[in-house]
Amino acid sequence: MNKDDKILVAGATGMVGSAIVRNLKAKGYTNILTPDRKRVNYTDQHNTHFYMDCVRPDYVFLAAARVGGIMDNATHAADYIRDNLRIQTNLIDSSYKVGTKKLLFLGSSCIYPKHANQPMTEDQLLSGYLEPTNQSYALAKIAGIQMCQSYHKQYGFNAISLMPTNLYGPNDNFDHNSSHVLPAMVSKFSGAMKRSKHYEVTLWGDGSARREFLHVDDLAEACYVCMQEYDKPDIINVGTGEDVTIKELAEIVAGVVKYDREIKWDTSKPNGTPRKLLDVSKIKSLGWSPKIELEDGIRSTYEWYKENE
Repeated sequence: MNKDDKILVAGATGMVGSAIVRNLKAKGYTNILTPDRKRVNYTDQHNTHFYMDCVRPDYVFLAAARVGGIMDNATHAADYIRDNLRIQTNLIDSSYKVGTKKLLFLGSSCIYPKHANQPMTEDQLLSGYLEPTNQSYALAKIAGIQMCQSYHKQYGFNAISLMPTNLYGPNDNFDHNSSHVLPAMVSKFSGAMKRSKHYEVTLWGDGSARREFLHVDDLAEACYVCMQEYDKPDIINVGTGEDVTIKELAEIVAGVVKYDREIKWDTSKPNGTPRKLLDVSKIKSLGWSPKIELEDGIRSTYEWYKENE
């Protein structure tokens, strides 16, 4: 990418999209398109194609998606598969048709089987059953991967697919009814400290599930590196290569927020996939590695949350 190339960041107001925009601006890119939903609705085929035909971006970062935690995935499964299929189908197809040089599609580590070998290598895709609680979202993302690979094979369209692990950072969704686990903890622990001194936080599951967490600014740098250096249709994982139990995560978040009460666990609720750890040797071979330590990242995220809640 040249500094004056026209670059579309689809989903620029979200956590991932805004991080990609920050990264590009810091590197001196000056022609970044960041339309909001009032300008273009990516779930609408005609609207998306019309917008793309008007702006004709050289490069596209496809960070637009409907995302959420276990509860939201489980209760709105139809919305997740419908909206994500529409968004990615419209953007991938229209990008190809208007002559975009390269598109980067962001999937998710939830594409891998529930009982995949750990750490999860890219070749384990479609090797087993998915985690039921987010199966609709995962299937939509798998379809996006297949679409990128099919357009590459049939049309020679340079579309690459990155599979990030669990993300967190500024501009995340902190609504503990619909958010992912880490921002939900930040919201719950912080809210508890504003209530009665006897108020205690209850979390889902038993805390034994293991998860890997990557700061969104590290992901943004990985996206930039891959947009510059990676041109294969094969998927590529993006993570830290290290994980913690949900109980350990809760203790870290509680320490940052200064929550000093008991943490209760509702074992009637699901743990989700037992473990999700990515093999990241492939992306590290491109020269990328994460820079932000988990506790430091949680601390800066909490500071952002306090300033913006």
